[in-house]
Amino acid sequence: MTRSFRALCASALCTGAVALAGCGDDDSAAEAPATTPAATTSSVDFAPITSYLTDHTARLTTATGELVGHAQAYADLAQRAGADQLLEGENAAQTKQLVADMQRSWQAANPAYEEMEGIVAGVPSLASYDNILDAGTSGEDPENAVPFDLTYADGTVLKKPGNYFFLTETSLWGSEPKFTIQGTEPDLNGDGKVEYGEALPLPEHILAAAKGFDDQAKKLAKDAAAWQPTESDVFNAVVVMTPTMAEYFEAWKNSRFVAGDKASEASFIGASRLGDITGILTGLTVIYDGIEPKIATQDAQTAEQAGENLDSLLDYVEELRDAEDDGRTYTAEQADTYGTEAQKRAEAIAGQVSQAADALNIELDG
Repeated sequence: MTRSFRALCASALCTGAVALAGCGDDDSAAEAPATTPAATTSSVDFAPITSYLTDHTARLTTATGELVGHAQAYADLAQRAGADQLLEGENAAQTKQLVADMQRSWQAANPAYEEMEGIVAGVPSLASYDNILDAGTSGEDPENAVPFDLTYADGTVLKKPGNYFFLTETSLWGSEPKFTIQGTEPDLNGDGKVEYGEALPLPEHILAAAKGFDDQAKKLAKDAAAWQPTESDVFNAVVVMTPTMAEYFEAWKNSRFVAGDKASEASFIGASRLGDITGILTGLTVIYDGIEPKIATQDAQTAEQAGENLDSLLDYVEELRDAEDDGRTYTAEQADTYGTEAQKRAEAIAGQVSQAADALNIELDG
């Protein structure tokens, strides 16, 4: 999800926002309880949100640190044995183990980030990390391109190559051939055939990408620990990040999990996009729990309803994810149907929160 699209969503929702408080005449306003203005200024409970964020940045840096260690061992083995000898003789077992270890580290990093993406991408002061780690594109799309180049140990430079999840995933599962060793038959699971997803990462690439990934994860962790959240930050995160379902479901539809051999998405091999969506919504429910009391000072019914709607949306996507984990496959038409429904629900939730922000005089970014 690109930052520009998210900002557009926020702007559209804010434009249509209306006050949640009841519109009475002057007499009814005069009769309002004297405590109402004070209640309206009650603060949001930020502590659970910041704790959730720092817990997830710790999980992320642990996983990226492990990825670097495995990538370094893999690159060292390739240098000693030769990249064309990684699956020969006594090298084969170690090579297969290292590739599996790198994949497991990546699969630990994925939910650690996705579960906090709603905060990271939705908070203006942290949003640049989402571009770098998860959402940024290559230089072919200048508006949404990552702001960095990737440099290999031999001096090779990849100009604005895409985000770090993309750079590592497509190398580890082989969906981007230029990031893999070519001319090999990597039957990594030993079943006698080479299937999609079995690949030998290009050693210099996976090491450089893993190091860059880890470096940025650590920088995020530092900035997350220093973040002083505002009401604008947390309301903005829910308004901007909730109505992103259609794009996420479209990516899922075009991934291997739905499209199979006809997939046009190079990513979403190591983890299904449905897992990403549930992770994002999980983080947003943590934020909403913190802001619900604030919304309730203006309209308790809407505050409760929006929370229930968000929980229901999370349940909806979790059911799809769990069924997929249990072996169910979906068609492109089903993906479109589910995505349309999820987007409709998400827009309603974001609209409710946007209206609440307007009623509470909380300014949203964009």
